Amino acid sequence: MGSLGLKPIDTKTKIGSKMGVNTTNGHKNSTVVAIEPEQERQEHEPASPATRLFHTKSLNCYIIAILGCTTKINRDVIKKGLESTLVNHPRFRSLPVVDEKKGIRKWVKTRVNVEDHIICPDLDTDMDSPDEFLENYTSSLTTTPLDMTKPLWEVHILNVKTSEAEGVGILKLHHSIGDGISIISLILACTRKASDPEALPTIPSSTKKEKVDPGFLRRFCYYFWFLCMVFWYTVVDAVMFLATILFLKDTETPMKGGAGVGHTPKRLVHRTISLDDMKIVKNALNLTINDVVMGIAQAGFSRYLNRRYGYKNGKGSSKTNNLPNNIRLRGSVVFNIRPSTGIKALAEMMEKKSKAKWGNKVGYVLTRLPISLPDNPLDYIRQAKTIIDKKKLSLESRFSFAAAKLTQDIFGSQVAAKITSRVLSHTTVLISNVVGPQEEITFFGHKLSYAAPTTFGLPHAVTIHFQSYCNKMTISMAVDPQVIPDPYQLCDDLQDSLQMFKEAVTNQDVKGI
Repeated sequence: MGSLGLKPIDTKTKIGSKMGVNTTNGHKNSTVVAIEPEQERQEHEPASPATRLFHTKSLNCYIIAILGCTTKINRDVIKKGLESTLVNHPRFRSLPVVDEKKGIRKWVKTRVNVEDHIICPDLDTDMDSPDEFLENYTSSLTTTPLDMTKPLWEVHILNVKTSEAEGVGILKLHHSIGDGISIISLILACTRKASDPEALPTIPSSTKKEKVDPGFLRRFCYYFWFLCMVFWYTVVDAVMFLATILFLKDTETPMKGGAGVGHTPKRLVHRTISLDDMKIVKNALNLTINDVVMGIAQAGFSRYLNRRYGYKNGKGSSKTNNLPNNIRLRGSVVFNIRPSTGIKALAEMMEKKSKAKWGNKVGYVLTRLPISLPDNPLDYIRQAKTIIDKKKLSLESRFSFAAAKLTQDIFGSQVAAKITSRVLSHTTVLISNVVGPQEEITFFGHKLSYAAPTTFGLPHAVTIHFQSYCNKMTISMAVDPQVIPDPYQLCDDLQDSLQMFKEAVTNQDVKGI
């Protein structure tokens, strides 16, 4: 496979100086053997604001990526592959520790024994329901914290045949290591094209339309109007963001989690839908995939809530309108705020002056998800596109990121984490969409059938991630089963919403929105 081009830790470095560092994250303190003081400049790196934020009690967040394979997983091959790739990355061979003397959290490089990070439980090959076992196993990972005395990641190998895979690999890591863009870029660096074992996967990139020069006057008017719109929408969104911190809450619906929902066990489920069907809708209406994603979310939530309210009122029907009036339901949408957007090659992310740096470079955008049952299903997408177009002109994501950093610099990580948690808890759902490989890939020689990443630890009862892979789109959810007792019904409503859109554009003469 080859390495990532990163130098491994110098195994000749003397280990043994205590330096008074410990791990503190709501777990029992344990002394970490650190590197000698003379190596501090090379082997220590100050923790970023996001790292400090994700190591607070309020935002102790994890990422789980479920990778389904078309063959049984060879543990020895995976171990060898990880030794030559993943552990060469600084974040995967470091500990986030606190210097007791200075009170500063740092990344401290340490020796990594990959054997300690691979978990391969003995399984009953004759189990009654492999799919149910996989769901129970992955959900149990949300109840057990990572061992804070070693780098914050682990790989679980389950050679169990499910309806979608012959074997399943699960990567669990702490969110302080990096955001979705960083992790997907790293995983892609560990893969190869299934059609060419020596070639890296094709990295998706956004295509830009050629612009015709409209002349100086028109160009001046356009940019003046553009700046006015950016200023206006940013001010409006900033005011709404501040209002959300202070008092503005979503309606208490059957999807809204209560106090402490960020610390409850989560149920992890996923559903694979057709990316080609999404492209049919996108092309017919001259949209983007993000527009279709938000339209699916809006329609799916409306159908799900209508059914839940129907059962609550004893009607038991999803066909009639059971929705209360004026439901306020918002999604905290994760936005990449790097100057260079999209998935990037790992080598590019690790360059010192890169515009696509590794880490947690994301901001939150609070997006309305109007809940209704319109006669024309395409109204969901029209509403979603209108909202997204306005958000594209706003700097809300950068405002939220800068506000969190400024608060942290002034008042400390604990206060910043509580404010961020308060904002998120006043919304209903977290939504993320990450583009994936455009062709089939292999992970250390194991062909992938699907990828289902998600997060847990944030104050939402529902977290939804859309992950594309080849001609598929996987909807991966982490839900609180006390709030969402029927997560597969929510999956059905999301899937049926796409089918509803496809039928609408197929049967109607639709030429864009």
